[in-house]
Amino acid sequence: MLVRVNPGAQLSDAEQEFVECLRSYPSTALAMVDLQVGGRQIDAVIWTPRGLTVLEVRGFRRRQSGILNISGAGPWRISDADADLDEQAGSPSDRLEHGIFAVKSALEKGLLDPGHVCGAVLLVPFRGAVVRPSRTNLRPGLDVVVGNVSDATELRIYLEGFSAGPRKWTADRVIGDCTALGLADGVPPRQELVDAGFEQVAQESPSVIPRPPKPKVEPTPGPPTKRQSYAGWVVAAVAVVGMIAVVGVIANSLAHESSHPVSPTTSVTSPPRPPAPSRTTPCFPFQTDC
Repeated sequence: MLVRVNPGAQLSDAEQEFVECLRSYPSTALAMVDLQVGGRQIDAVIWTPRGLTVLEVRGFRRRQSGILNISGAGPWRISDADADLDEQAGSPSDRLEHGIFAVKSALEKGLLDPGHVCGAVLLVPFRGAVVRPSRTNLRPGLDVVVGNVSDATELRIYLEGFSAGPRKWTADRVIGDCTALGLADGVPPRQELVDAGFEQVAQESPSVIPRPPKPKVEPTPGPPTKRQSYAGWVVAAVAVVGMIAVVGVIANSLAHESSHPVSPTTSVTSPPRPPAPSRTTPCFPFQTDC
């Protein structure tokens, strides 16, 4: 990450801790620290290839650990005690919103598109102190992030992901923004920005977002037509006629079998025997049967 601090800036302990964090990140970004925009003091403006964010850096006057509770009306608290933050005029959220407005107005006066300018209040506790949650939300686009050198993961995650848009902030656009904010003398050369990871040509978002295919819906059968009804009746009639014909054939077969019964026993007729040969009987005198 490229970090540029305004020459002659008198940084607080929290701001020096913040600059040390930024210089340790390998992310593609340019951080301009301690700048004046539109007569307003701004702690830092950071550009990434996807946008820019304004940071309000606040440290603690004593070591505090606990649960961070943010209230829009009352003081911020760490567990049961008020957050003992560095003395500055105005609440951190109010100063942040004023800084965002000043940056956006300056870019618009320079006829530049500021896009969606995000912002965050960075709370820098003493090293070894633990404040949770490490990130919370004031409202959409405005966050509160806790981080120092020994606990800088959440700050890095915020800086790398505060904007999810396409990579439209090229090296030339970053230089144009810095010029509109009165930072032309401190902005790095174009080639240094390109070497740091900024694009030379803006990445355009697709004009048409492809829609997912619609789920296939099986057609629901509608009421049958007259032709389908007639066909159904014809099929039913043919089936009934076929059944009647089958029953008739079966009944006719049964009737035919009952009119011609089969004898359980079969008689065998033996062929006729030939007559026995006649014998001549001798007759006696006066024999009556002779």
